[in-house]
Amino acid sequence: MGARLAELRRGLADALFPPVCVHCRALVPSEGAFRHLCPKCAAQLSFVEPPCCEVCGHPFYGEVEGERLCPHCEGLYPEFGAGRTAVLFKGPARALVIELKYHRGLHVVRDMKTVFSQSAHLLDHVRGALLVPVPLHPRKRRERGYNQSELLAEALAEAAGGGSRVASLLRRVHDTQTQTAFDRKARLANLSDAFALLDGAEIDVGQRHVLIDDVFTTGATLNSCAHALRRAGCMHVDVATFGHG
Repeated sequence: MGARLAELRRGLADALFPPVCVHCRALVPSEGAFRHLCPKCAAQLSFVEPPCCEVCGHPFYGEVEGERLCPHCEGLYPEFGAGRTAVLFKGPARALVIELKYHRGLHVVRDMKTVFSQSAHLLDHVRGALLVPVPLHPRKRRERGYNQSELLAEALAEAAGGGSRVASLLRRVHDTQTQTAFDRKARLANLSDAFALLDGAEIDVGQRHVLIDDVFTTGATLNSCAHALRRAGCMHVDVATFGHG
């Protein structure tokens, strides 16, 4: 009964306020898999498939033989193990992240969960793990009203179909400047010791932890979080993101 009522409410809402595509602003038909991406834009999502970089998850193109250096995480010196991502951060995927992160677009989390559900290698990567969202500084969280990484971690755990759970274990110690204007070296310096274990958080050293963030750019944020978990005693830390770019 509850599911039928929710579907009825959705149909009524779509009739009164037809959803539009966050990328091209076209109307989105109700029968598609996505509610906020039209079929044309949804087809432009660049899903990442193996073979990919073991550190950051960016795909390798062409034939891959032996070890291959990835320019996207060169010089990172990761404190985490393996990294995986669902899509490349461009076009419609970028529009979804921007809508969620900067326009209070909580409604697009449903579509981002659909993206996760279509990324088999990412779901395999997180099953059975403890998903740890990258935290926001309290000031930023008050301004935004939510932590987008936490919402994505919950969506990813649901898409994985059980065996994974979300735990907020970290806090942001320093209210660092935005990373968008910095190069790799400056990002790493900006985030030095920016994260610490949340007060009262308990670590199961035998549990596999997977850090969750919206986008892997240089890996500086995730690496700083991984460093904090390592200091707290975590033995196995991996990362996963919605996008890479």
